[in-house]
Amino acid sequence: MNKVQFFRGVRDCIPTLLGYLSIGFASGIIAKSAGLSVAEIALLSILVYAGSAQFIFAGMIASNHSAAGIVATLFFVNLRHLLLSAALSPYFQKLTPFKNLLIGSLLTDETFGVSSAQGAKEGAIHPSWMHGLNLAAYLNWIAANVAGACLGQWISDPERFGLDFALPAMFIGLLVLQMISRKKYKSDILVALCAIIVGVGCEALFGKSVSIIAATITAATLGLVVEKWR
Repeated sequence: MNKVQFFRGVRDCIPTLLGYLSIGFASGIIAKSAGLSVAEIALLSILVYAGSAQFIFAGMIASNHSAAGIVATLFFVNLRHLLLSAALSPYFQKLTPFKNLLIGSLLTDETFGVSSAQGAKEGAIHPSWMHGLNLAAYLNWIAANVAGACLGQWISDPERFGLDFALPAMFIGLLVLQMISRKKYKSDILVALCAIIVGVGCEALFGKSVSIIAATITAATLGLVVEKWR
């Protein structure tokens, strides 16, 4: 373990930690309002460790969905992590399967964004740097969820304070940071506008679930075409 690279990863995780504090706190409060205990929320954060999945889990628990339905939904929601891991795998080809497992098991949307920017900037990602990034985010997420669960008993209506918007707000912030670091504003704005138009149109015709998938696929395809064409 390279200590210098490890603490560099922890340092580079600080912007994500600030987002995780608010998102994890909101997640803990919402899970508590759905009827979960502090211990259950802590265990959920440790084992699932996925903000969107935990928000969905709390909503489905509150709506009395079946266990099979909850498991199936979270499985499909988290399938994207296979793509995230595959995108970073070229940087860790020389590592053993076990070491790759340690990195991939703690990978999230946010740490993927930070690490992919690091790879694009330096052309490589040091494993110790990745461990520092992942571990800092993981521990911070658990602590934030537990803190939210402990204080959630005094907040009976999280939506009143806009806590249900915490997760989309963080992703918007990450998107803006990525756009600034890429400095390809015209193509990024074009892709964003395309996603909004397709998302709104499909939601009106087919519903939210289809609109999110359609907007993502269309915008990603358009972005790839623009990048290749340029």
